[in-house]
Amino acid sequence: MRVLLLLALILLGFGSGPLAAAGTYELLFRSTALTGLKAASDVGEAGQGTLLYDRVITGADAGQAAGSFSVALKVKPDDRATMTLHQGTRSRGLGTYPASVGNPLIMYFLESVLADIAAQSGGSPFYMRNRIKEALLRDAEIVPLTVRYRNRDVAAREVTIRPFLKDKARERMGRFSELALTVTVSEDIPGWYYSLVATVPAVSGGKEAGYSNAITFKTAGEDR
Repeated sequence: MRVLLLLALILLGFGSGPLAAAGTYELLFRSTALTGLKAASDVGEAGQGTLLYDRVITGADAGQAAGSFSVALKVKPDDRATMTLHQGTRSRGLGTYPASVGNPLIMYFLESVLADIAAQSGGSPFYMRNRIKEALLRDAEIVPLTVRYRNRDVAAREVTIRPFLKDKARERMGRFSELALTVTVSEDIPGWYYSLVATVPAVSGGKEAGYSNAITFKTAGEDR
């Protein structure tokens, strides 16, 4: 968890990056993502501040990380946000964060993807983390689209970055150089994030499936 907190501080420290990347940064790290959500109590009350996400990791290379999970995020009355990972009857805490700096889900997503890709490729997680940081300061692919929420279409934006697209070590990374990080955000989705997806294609001509790590908004407390 210390690593996750460190990554959060590093990434959030990019607020002074080039103006060309300001739009991308603001979309991915919305500081007001949790603003206005009714806090959940510690005695079982859900409130709008309880957000649930589905998380699915697939691919032949995913190994022990593969599977279906859920992530619960709760906004507390004292400006704290807690996250818990659930799989079947098992659960574990993912940390406590200041709600005023945004939704920590994206930090958890990036760190888990980084750990998976580093383990699968045998590459340095420090090198990969730096490439992701640099990609956040470059232009991204931003596409307007609509998503379904409460049985209606709502406006959203899909932000995609490819951190190793122009990397000098691209050839040595093989198919992992094709990593794409796609985040779909919307003002109408509680917590800001509709989905966060990392993909790596399968080996060309191979039989093994590519790697995918997807977190998708499921419901807010008020939607139950």
